[in-house]
Amino acid sequence: MTNTPVAAYEPPYYAAIFTSVRTEQDSGYAETGERMQELVQDMPGFLGYESARVPGGIGITVAYFRDEASIRGWRLHAEHAAAKERGRAEWYERYTLHIAKVEHSHEWVAGGGR
Repeated sequence: MTNTPVAAYEPPYYAAIFTSVRTEQDSGYAETGERMQELVQDMPGFLGYESARVPGGIGITVAYFRDEASIRGWRLHAEHAAAKERGRAEWYERYTLHIAKVEHSHEWVAGGGR
């Protein structure tokens, strides 16, 4: 579900919040998702992500970036842009994208003494 604990990032940073509802079309979706995860890991300013999906329902992915320029670089990445177009054509009924600046963050873990 996640690759890095959110509290590991020192604010301020940015969150790209992608909320989607899928179609029933699955052809190539998992492979493209894996490829996008590989690509974004190498993008300057990428910090990590968290993702969850309810079967047959809403999915939410929050990707964390150091700054707005990093998000812009990801948005303009040619392979990512192609995946977005395919997503619009095949995989999503609808989606929203919100970009937010995170000014404060903290974490609590049961038994973690925090």
